[in-house]
Amino acid sequence: MNRILFSIATLSFLIISCSKKSSNTNTDFDAFKNRFIEAYWNIYPTSATSVGFHKFDSLLPAYDAVQRQKEITFSKTYLDSLYKFSANDLNDLNKIDYAMIENALQSIQFYVDTFKSWQWDPSGYNVAGAFADIVNANNIDSVSKYHFILERLNQVSKYYDAAKINIQNPTEVHTLLAIEQSEGTVSYLENDLKKFCGKFEIDDQLMPSDTLIFNAVAKIEEFKLYLKELKFDKQKDFRIGKELYERKFYFDMQSSFTAEEIYQKALNRKSELHTELFSLSRKLWSNYFQESIPSDSLKAIRMMIDKVSLTHAHRDSFMQEIEKQIPQLSAFVKEKNLLFLDPSKPIKVRRTPAYMDGVAGASINAPGPYDKNAETFYNVSTLEKKTSEQAESYLREYNHYILQILNIHEAIPGHYAQLVYANKAPSMIKTIFGNNAMIEGWAVYGEKMMLENGYEKSDEMQLMYDKWHLRSVCNTILDYCVHVKNWEEKTALNLLMNEAFQQEAEARGKWRRVSVSQVQLCCYFTGFSEIYALREELKKKSNFDLKKFHEQFLSYGSAPVKNIKQIMLK
Repeated sequence: MNRILFSIATLSFLIISCSKKSSNTNTDFDAFKNRFIEAYWNIYPTSATSVGFHKFDSLLPAYDAVQRQKEITFSKTYLDSLYKFSANDLNDLNKIDYAMIENALQSIQFYVDTFKSWQWDPSGYNVAGAFADIVNANNIDSVSKYHFILERLNQVSKYYDAAKINIQNPTEVHTLLAIEQSEGTVSYLENDLKKFCGKFEIDDQLMPSDTLIFNAVAKIEEFKLYLKELKFDKQKDFRIGKELYERKFYFDMQSSFTAEEIYQKALNRKSELHTELFSLSRKLWSNYFQESIPSDSLKAIRMMIDKVSLTHAHRDSFMQEIEKQIPQLSAFVKEKNLLFLDPSKPIKVRRTPAYMDGVAGASINAPGPYDKNAETFYNVSTLEKKTSEQAESYLREYNHYILQILNIHEAIPGHYAQLVYANKAPSMIKTIFGNNAMIEGWAVYGEKMMLENGYEKSDEMQLMYDKWHLRSVCNTILDYCVHVKNWEEKTALNLLMNEAFQQEAEARGKWRRVSVSQVQLCCYFTGFSEIYALREELKKKSNFDLKKFHEQFLSYGSAPVKNIKQIMLK
């Protein structure tokens, strides 16, 4: 009996000791995270500005050899510090943070020493955001903004001098993108920034803002001229190849799948969607055509999609149509009790700023975790520069049905809603190092979930949803095949136009996008696949509640789905 009592007492002591150790470990780890984040912002001050942390707003580091060595030293030093903790001793939320910090630090070394886009991608050198993020900040006063801007303007010359030294055998597509975006940067500095700075008196210690802006613009024009004069006799291929692609996929996606595995899943899903689309086309056929449906299923699907796509907004009211749909989506989410939407966080539709234009047709600019009260912008590229033919092609692509799905994806309950939740997450790590596959995957999941709950229920909407979903599936196939299997433009356009049923303007835009980016196009289907599989697994439980699932899933911030899954399945 005494031995039993002794054993119980010993076990109780061990449990209390382990509990204290775990508590102390988590407290120490939280302190480590705070040190790590501030040190990270010191290395990447413009990224800090973009999320609302303004301690280092006066800095605009030139990306020279010294800066790259700082990044490598930072990565190695903090990995050593991280590995002093055992992930097994941490609570669930800190285990996710541990994995995300490790990935971020290892990524630094990969991008500096292995991927080296700083040598071949001139579009990576662009100062517009470094100034726009200060001007648009909501959590610092105007006078501080003005002084930070002057400090950064003083460093623009060194920034672009380093860029010219770094660039070695750039790809032609990235060079053309850099030239185009530089024109937008010049426009921003000469107009928006100049207007902001004009409200203030001349600084005593620095040159007048007009002079600094003039000098900065001259340096950007010099950089642009340098790019225009580059020769591409031995042009570097923009395709990165299988080895680099798998590594980049590993770091960027943080998925439970490899790049090749998600590619195979996408191929299978494409086949399933073709079957569903042909079935819907047969069902709708007599409502739109008098002739018999073609035996060629892809031809029949294309004819049906083309016919339904004729219902679309006018080019002059495209943005207004988006603005009108946002409150309608919000009302549906509330009516169906799908997710709590914070009414204190409005969304503002605007035309995409010139310095950001040229890659995506629509995007969300959300407040950073340090500036949570700033405005959320829904950026929409206008059709002003498009010919009548190009505009019509674009509008058929974003027709009456697909425009609504786009707004679900970008706004409610997609990116806008997810990023509001991310800013409320208990750890900044999950927001600062947000996982793109989770972020985009949630938006793609939201599209399917809204239709499952009866949004705009019709065969036409289902047809267009399947066509739209095929887009994210074919994004993965396209990205993998271009960069790993060396697809040429002709083969890519065949996939996009004849198998994904996209308009020519959209397909050519996607070709450009896959030419200037890598892996990013995979994140939509990768994240969706993981989120949807998690939900279906949890639905097997008797107490499953859809709204609670959504809110719990989003409560972890923009963490990788595989890490969220580990917690939610426990």
